[in-house]
Amino acid sequence: MATHQVRTRPPRSNSTEPAETTSHPDDLSDYLADAAHYPGGHAPAVGFPRNEAQLASLIQNNAAVLPVGAQSSLTGGATPMGELVLSLSKLIAIAEPRTKQVTVQPGVTLTRLKNTLTAAGKSYPPVPTYEGATVGGIVSTNAAGAATFKYGTTRDWVEGLSVMLACGELLDLERGQVRAKNGYFEIEKSDGKVTVPVPTYRLPAVPKHSAGYHTGPDMDLVDLFVGSEGTLGVVTSVTLNVLPRRLENCFFLISVEHESQALRVASRLREISLQTRRDGDPDGLDVVAIEHLDRRCLELLREDGADRRQHVSVSESASAVLLVQIELPSGTGSNHIHEQVAQFASAQAADGPITRLCHLLEDEDLLDNTEMATPGQRTRATELLSFREAVPESVNRRIRIAKSTVDNTINKTAADMVVPFCNLSESLHLFRSAFESRHLDYAIWGHLSDANLHPNVIPKTAAEMQLGKDAILECGQEIIKLGGSPLAEHGVGRNPLKQTLLRLLYGDAGLAQMRAVKRALDPDSKLAPGVLFAAESEPPPETPL
Repeated sequence: MATHQVRTRPPRSNSTEPAETTSHPDDLSDYLADAAHYPGGHAPAVGFPRNEAQLASLIQNNAAVLPVGAQSSLTGGATPMGELVLSLSKLIAIAEPRTKQVTVQPGVTLTRLKNTLTAAGKSYPPVPTYEGATVGGIVSTNAAGAATFKYGTTRDWVEGLSVMLACGELLDLERGQVRAKNGYFEIEKSDGKVTVPVPTYRLPAVPKHSAGYHTGPDMDLVDLFVGSEGTLGVVTSVTLNVLPRRLENCFFLISVEHESQALRVASRLREISLQTRRDGDPDGLDVVAIEHLDRRCLELLREDGADRRQHVSVSESASAVLLVQIELPSGTGSNHIHEQVAQFASAQAADGPITRLCHLLEDEDLLDNTEMATPGQRTRATELLSFREAVPESVNRRIRIAKSTVDNTINKTAADMVVPFCNLSESLHLFRSAFESRHLDYAIWGHLSDANLHPNVIPKTAAEMQLGKDAILECGQEIIKLGGSPLAEHGVGRNPLKQTLLRLLYGDAGLAQMRAVKRALDPDSKLAPGVLFAAESEPPPETPL
């Protein structure tokens, strides 16, 4: 039976040895920046706890700590600003997978999780793009990726957590056991009871959202910690739901002459797939993800030779490319798929997802512009996925060159925004207008099946970078008006632009409610200070209007 109250427990340990730490500059250097290359990272030391007791000691004996995993954050959220770095890289135990669940420690990478589950004939489908990320990291940001259209975000798959609070005590939580009552939770710690308020702001009705603390009526306490970016507690164990089977996926790379057609094809694929799931149709077309690259993305890939490296040929007249991932019935073989493709136009063609997709592509006059990688063609599937992933690499490389040769203040200037799918075309027009009116070079890619786009400025000067930030803030305000979220997948971290977008989304009153949650669970602001929002003694980032 659900309750709104829960009691902490002391840390467990089978060892009295202190945690390994290092303060040597050579050892520290690897921990002073994350994938966002946020400037100014510094830390007195790095600690490597191997158990709960060592973790508790590090937290209790330091004024401020920053828990980190793979440091793949794109927001500066894993860049220390004077805190002790808590590397969770030694907490890597994986319990024997059960039929529908697996329990792992936070330092486990998604690659290792996938390999463990594959060996057991199981799968965890909602992985974000970067499989080097850790389980603790994806829980911290409620990470999402291409497969959200079918499988949702990390939050939807977290069944339980163990979380260490700033006091060094732990909460063991199972989904459904602790729910808010009258807008609050009660946590009984060794030194007394704490009341944790539930924020009352409204979350946008979009499929993915990584923007501060979760909320909702009768909210589960598990969900407060998922997506909190390490500011409320340090995850020490995660129980994830898994599928009791391996997935059979097929990939289709579709070159499209006009962007309007790309949006129409994506809409048709979505509707057909949703109908397949509603009907439980075993022969239906079931799309997992639709990835999108615009014309500028394709130009960058040609300039860098990524098309040749991955053996991908796209017509120079193409305005966009769609990479469509569909899920097939278990055991579907490559030969059967190729037979369906060869026979789909004949009266003898067997009905099935491949046949139906071929009919849709023929109807759109796109069949000759489509390449397929079947479940048995893993090397080819990897090449198609690498072709897509080469786009952010191309953009980042140009920014690094500008930073090193023009102005070292130039940094990545990008957005991660999502709208209800019915507003996808409007959001795309919004991004293009904002950038083009400022004469900026830019590229747009993203998860079209979720209406989640990543518009990226390619600044050549510091002035262009600032214009790009102004454009993103302008777009963020409009995305909110469209019912969307200006912070879809990557979280907020220390990025001033994203912190401003967070304030635009919830207002000062909403941020005050988040701070109240933070004060209740971490009154001394010991955990990841400066992540999500500035310390209370600091002014909030300015909002250009």
